[in-house]
Amino acid sequence: MGMFLNSRTPYEAYRRAALAKYFVDKSELLAELIPALGMPERFFCITRPRRFGKSIMANMVGAFFGKAAEANEVFEKLKIASKEVSRKLNDAGCGDYKNYLNQYHVVYIDFSVEPRDCNSYRQYIDRIQDGLNRDLAEAYPEYGIDSSCASWDILAAIFQKTGDKFIFVIDEWDALFQLSYVTEEEKQSYLRFLRSLLKGQVYVELAYMTGILPIAKYSDGSEINMFLEYNMATSERFSEYFGFLASEVDEIFAVYQKTVRNVKISREDLTGWYDGYHTAAGGRIYNPRSIVCALTDNQLRNYWTSSGTYDSIFGYIKDNVDDMQEDLALLFAGEAISADIQEYAATSMQLSTKDEIYSAMVVYGLLTYDDGCVSIPNRELMESYAAMILELKVDSTPEAAIQQIKDKKYSFRFSGKIGEKPKYTGRILAVGISYGKKTKEHVCKVEEL
Repeated sequence: MGMFLNSRTPYEAYRRAALAKYFVDKSELLAELIPALGMPERFFCITRPRRFGKSIMANMVGAFFGKAAEANEVFEKLKIASKEVSRKLNDAGCGDYKNYLNQYHVVYIDFSVEPRDCNSYRQYIDRIQDGLNRDLAEAYPEYGIDSSCASWDILAAIFQKTGDKFIFVIDEWDALFQLSYVTEEEKQSYLRFLRSLLKGQVYVELAYMTGILPIAKYSDGSEINMFLEYNMATSERFSEYFGFLASEVDEIFAVYQKTVRNVKISREDLTGWYDGYHTAAGGRIYNPRSIVCALTDNQLRNYWTSSGTYDSIFGYIKDNVDDMQEDLALLFAGEAISADIQEYAATSMQLSTKDEIYSAMVVYGLLTYDDGCVSIPNRELMESYAAMILELKVDSTPEAAIQQIKDKKYSFRFSGKIGEKPKYTGRILAVGISYGKKTKEHVCKVEEL
């Protein structure tokens, strides 16, 4: 057993998840992957916002295919073993799922894990390549592997001598792009590392990769354009496997009702707080982590935490506030606004237009996209924001701008229609901005209403 090659980690992580009280079985995804084994279209990149079940699915893929641990006791109870899925596999000419269970060498890499005291790209990538090389040397001692060689050369040599192929499961593929010590040039080196490891390599039986950001695109073609990309906003395939469907929430809510003595949450509460994300397939899904946390704690509250990359998005909003002022007011009032959602490169976070900013907010799960419009999906996300009302005054004062916000009762827009519950109950900030024509200076003041 190694750290990267045939690691027990994905099996143990998924086994524990499957034993959880509020477990949702998404193992039918495996029936989508099995027919792709060894085929040209065997490279999958599935991107979703944080907390939408990407890691648990990556663990499932590793646990199912990998040789590290016997997993029949886990999967024989799941949907992958059902008659319905068996018929689907037979129709695809694949036979029984057990033909593929624990039959493959799996290389499992979580790119969000950094070396101790890491402060350079070289430390980061050497941990992975050196670790994989050590694993390969231990697994194939009879071939006298030189661990100083490139991992792809070692894997290619092993294939030539043994015919062995490998399944690659890569979680958090884009974590590197959020590390402050990684330069733009090193980001390109990382993409070349993935290309060398995977692209055109006959030893790759399947590559399953997840993350938040879509793969970087270039005018002359992507470094890793062999991947089929599936995101939540524009790709229908795999929509049902990430996030909880309403029927799945019904099932775990029934468990909650039967097992919790003092039930404090209604089914309608879960809809209002955690539903509202849209998929390209036309469905609505719930934030899975928030649902599980709420039922576990027996408490409705905001389980969404904003940090790092999320905060940087708001920096772009700040820089583009004049262009977005009216849109933001509508969003915080619970309205949807038109937007042209675009794919953007993982290596290019210079967002200068409204549509680029909204596209990023959809990717990160801060907004949801449906039928050409974006909106804040649910109460949980609404509570995560501090709503802002902005007023700009020319040759005046920020105090006068704030007073106008108060006098004209702009905050009533957040109250919703008469007789309805308020759509937003969080903090509301009055932002007064004055601009001097002659001095060309801005003065800003913020006051909580």
